[in-house]
Amino acid sequence: MDRHGRIRGGVAALLAVVTALATGGLAAAAPEAPEPRGGPDRGQDRASAKGPVGWDTYRQLDRLSDLPAGVHTKQFSSYDRTGGNAHDGFDGKYSCLRTTAAGCVIAEQAGAGEIGAIWFTRDEGDVTRTGRITIELDGEKVVDAPLQDLVDGKLGAPFVSPLVANADQTSGGVVIEVPMPYRESMRITTEHNPLFHHVSYRTFADAEGVSTFDPDDPARDVVDMLRAAGTADPKPALPGARTRRTALSLAPGESQTLARATRPGLLSALRLKLPQAPYVEPRSETDEGRAYGEGGGSEFTVAVDPANEGVRLTRRYDPIIAGQVATVYVDGREAGTWGPTPQAGGGLWAEDSVEVPAELTAGKSEITVRNAFVSSDLDVNEFTYWADSRVGGETRRTDTMDVGDAASETAHGYTITSPNWEGVRTYDYPLDDDQRAELAAAQEVLRGLRLRATFDGERTVDAPLGEFFGSGHATAPVRALMYGIDAEAAGGPELTSWWPMPFARNAEVELYNGSGTAITAGTAEVTTAASRTHAQAVASGDAGRFRATSHAGPTEPGESWDFLATGGTGKFTGVTHTMTGELNRNYLEGDERVYVDGARTPQIHGTGTEDFYQSGWYFNRGTYTQPFNGNPTHLGPPTGCAAERDCTGTYRLMIHDAVPFTQSIDFDIEHGFVNDKQADYSTTAYWYGEKKPAGTRTDTLDVGDARSEKAHAYTSDAPGDVTSLDSVFDGDAQHPRQLTADTRATTAPVSFTLRVDRGNEGVELRRTSDQAQPYQRAAVTVDGEELPDWLQPLGNAERRWLDDTYQIPASATAGKREITVTLTPAADAPPWSAESYEAHTLGG
Repeated sequence: MDRHGRIRGGVAALLAVVTALATGGLAAAAPEAPEPRGGPDRGQDRASAKGPVGWDTYRQLDRLSDLPAGVHTKQFSSYDRTGGNAHDGFDGKYSCLRTTAAGCVIAEQAGAGEIGAIWFTRDEGDVTRTGRITIELDGEKVVDAPLQDLVDGKLGAPFVSPLVANADQTSGGVVIEVPMPYRESMRITTEHNPLFHHVSYRTFADAEGVSTFDPDDPARDVVDMLRAAGTADPKPALPGARTRRTALSLAPGESQTLARATRPGLLSALRLKLPQAPYVEPRSETDEGRAYGEGGGSEFTVAVDPANEGVRLTRRYDPIIAGQVATVYVDGREAGTWGPTPQAGGGLWAEDSVEVPAELTAGKSEITVRNAFVSSDLDVNEFTYWADSRVGGETRRTDTMDVGDAASETAHGYTITSPNWEGVRTYDYPLDDDQRAELAAAQEVLRGLRLRATFDGERTVDAPLGEFFGSGHATAPVRALMYGIDAEAAGGPELTSWWPMPFARNAEVELYNGSGTAITAGTAEVTTAASRTHAQAVASGDAGRFRATSHAGPTEPGESWDFLATGGTGKFTGVTHTMTGELNRNYLEGDERVYVDGARTPQIHGTGTEDFYQSGWYFNRGTYTQPFNGNPTHLGPPTGCAAERDCTGTYRLMIHDAVPFTQSIDFDIEHGFVNDKQADYSTTAYWYGEKKPAGTRTDTLDVGDARSEKAHAYTSDAPGDVTSLDSVFDGDAQHPRQLTADTRATTAPVSFTLRVDRGNEGVELRRTSDQAQPYQRAAVTVDGEELPDWLQPLGNAERRWLDDTYQIPASATAGKREITVTLTPAADAPPWSAESYEAHTLGG
């Protein structure tokens, strides 16, 4: 039975909901909540089956729980096609799908869909050298501008913050989160090779209800809503909502019920005030710097007091590079040595001083300092120099030389030889003892308390409190779209969530104290609203119950870390990730991958952990928080992490690029280059879903097998020779999915039949093929009905197997037990390859 049919067929379940609304649990005077603004139109037509599209995704966030039909989320990226890490974008080897006179094509699709998120980085986050970006939708250019101008917000609404962000705003990456739907085609081209990039996009089975993106629509209501992220509920208001307030009181090992709801509808907000989890704000500095390597050095002049009795020179440097040693000369005479510097975790500033004797400085009003490289694990870096003159037994600051600041460098005659790096860093200084004690108390509470929620008798939320609200390592400010932490609220930090949590019968929210701290202060507020619309959507299966899946522990060598691995039907909408690893932060090299509905090729394959969180270069601008992504915490041993360890906290919300699945999802991430860096991870994945699948494989044609070809009426005037291929699929480098099988490749039309379920809500046609040659393309007809071309621009000569899905709309399949598919390869494309075709029928 299809999902729409469940609405018609699930009469008993719906009558139970209606009866409950009329008689059970609701006070007689309680008003029935009307359908929310822009409310759900579930189960009505193919357009509504997609869920909201374009700006409506943000205008109807109460529909975030909708489980769409005929929608996939995919990604083009610059990932290393060999399965390693060396070519994720560093040399641009795999950054272009193809090159044209206009430049480097990084994304291309035929058929209806929607661009969700675009991310780039290079040159420490400066994307100027990428040049212009051109976005074409349905054959028309909707964007044609310098990429750096675009992410700087210079194009104006809707391309303004926070829908676009530059490297200063997202700590090393640049991002475009403007939803851009299209009905027939999409192409994104950059003038020059962009090196690192991701393009997340949705594909639709048809164009019903889809309007092509209009760049002249400023969508100011959406911009205003996003700019208030983390401070206000972004969802449409539900009349009749009620809030229950509870004082917190939990001894270690106890649970406390925060609220129970017996009126079917929506749990729309959770808020906790926790004075026992104080905010500890580190002292942070942003500074530009440079570095020189072997044979190099730097020189500059600083002012000193002529009456000095000696001068102290101090250098601010980045201690992530260990063993830095340089000789210091003052006016040509050797005066001392910088270093050797010990290694410390990334994200922390360090300072080193050299005491220059009076015999080199007395009577002078300025001195010339020259630094000469001696040794280092990599290079010697420098950000700021200070000169302090000792006069009459006291020391006073007489000059500051700011490396990287053009005016300061000119004023001090700064020069550098053998330079090998320049960039900007935002780092912290160590906490004092009182701050460390406060932070430790907060960490005990954030990690030990667990938020638990049960909907319709099933516990679907069980997560560490801090991590659930976006910050697992410390009570840090978070301003995400669906949750926030007001770390400096009067009376103690406030943690708020606005995820829509629909239920058909009842809901319960609890707090469990797994810490060793008694919770003796604070409050909880839980807001619910009666809503027949939301209750019916859950009962019918058109919407999923909200789920927060958490797990924690050490990573395992050679094994990726799962954000979520589950069966059934659902939609992945985000994750908070709490990491502790080596001081050099190499655990951040891990790539994410998403496998959907049993496919062996990942629909999403990333280029690095901080890249997945839409940042870059190990978060080189320091911590930050944005509506869709953030790095709210970064701690080293002096700022609250364990000895010799680095602590990083991140989140990513995938709202417009949520990942639907109808049978299963496996969303994982590597730790290190190829799962080779030990780390301790804790993650909370946010998703909506149900245990019952909404899709099933109903038939398989084994190309090259005579019996299977005959059974499926496989015909072609020139089907191509049967050739055996022994290769692997893209994805996991440690455990590649191996396949030895026969294929055919042809330039002639092929036709075949496949069995489908008569009650289908559309069919997904999965092809396993040899992707050694990219840009395979074929015209598609189903029972004589012409559909959009099947275009696959991906190619991989190293890992040649590809699972590739084509979405056939219900208009071409509904009511049928069998469909006949004809594929006509394009004349200007490589031969069309296939090892097999599978029919996956949608509708449970």
